[in-house]
Amino acid sequence: MKAKAAVFMGAHKDFDIREFDVVKAPSGYAAMEIIASGICGTDIHMHNGKLGVSYPSIIGHEFVGRIIDVDEKEAEKYGLSKGDAVIADIAVPCGKCKLCENGDDANCVNMAVTNGGSIDEPPYLYGGYTQVNFTPLTNLIKLPKNVDPSAAAVFACPGPTAIHAFSLAAKAGVDLSKIDCAVVQGFGPVGAFATMYLKKLGVKKVYVIIAGANEKRDEMAKKIGADKVFSLSKDGAENVIKALQSENGGIGVDLCFEASGAPQAFIQGIDILRNRGVYLVPGQYSASGTVELSPQLITFKALHIIGSSQYSVCDVEKYVEFMSKNEDVFPMVREISSYYPIEKINEAVADAKSGKNIKTLLVR
Repeated sequence: MKAKAAVFMGAHKDFDIREFDVVKAPSGYAAMEIIASGICGTDIHMHNGKLGVSYPSIIGHEFVGRIIDVDEKEAEKYGLSKGDAVIADIAVPCGKCKLCENGDDANCVNMAVTNGGSIDEPPYLYGGYTQVNFTPLTNLIKLPKNVDPSAAAVFACPGPTAIHAFSLAAKAGVDLSKIDCAVVQGFGPVGAFATMYLKKLGVKKVYVIIAGANEKRDEMAKKIGADKVFSLSKDGAENVIKALQSENGGIGVDLCFEASGAPQAFIQGIDILRNRGVYLVPGQYSASGTVELSPQLITFKALHIIGSSQYSVCDVEKYVEFMSKNEDVFPMVREISSYYPIEKINEAVADAKSGKNIKTLLVR
């Protein structure tokens, strides 16, 4: 059996389509046929040269597949078996550092990954940009029968990323049930999931801020849960800030979720938050520049700012549970997705970079 893979050849270079032998799954691993593999913003940062990664290699870390080869006795220990649809979590925390010992393995300082193996040594196919993948059984989460795997793949990374940020807020004492007005900055995959998740939590007013003017994106944001969409280019940044500062009787919004990745968004978030407002910041995930900050606003407003980067297996499990309990979101999730065969990887990456798609995925 052979499998095609898109090989990362370095920043700004085209991916190379290669064919690999599909070997027997090593002990402790499952071989899965990929159903869908998302192109993450992190992957775009890698291709833009803003995040370092070795090459040639097979990148991709947000994927769903179906197990086609595994030692059944080993798989049984993890509640898995051949034929199961599974979602992968590539993170491998060390389990020994202070953060891991304190139950915060998402921020392990010695984090390893399952997709970092060499393409020159069997089983070759560790990343998500391939038709067949090999992942340790410890890093696979079974999807319930009622969860559409192709829908689950759409937010395979954005969902747990957002959920982890909300979990950190809860650990810090933020009562999400008391949030009346929330703003999501950016409507890429993470912003789209955060919008949907906030609405499902029962937040009364959920606003989305986007940079450009895109009617299709506006419609999708509203369909997925936004009460109103603000466009910085169409409405003007100052007008958007003033409109949101008028919330809660003129003191600003309760919670802001930064998912745009634009450094300037951080300043806008601080401006629109009320006193004791909560700012969740999982979106600033690359070295995209700096901004001038008025730190006294953090002091005078007594803001609660929470950064969030990685996520844990428990966050993936919470994501799967959320999808299982909210089957009504599947049609909307599929509607915001654009699918490309792996042979069209370079077109898919270009479209993801241009903002043509809300979510871009590779399929077999």
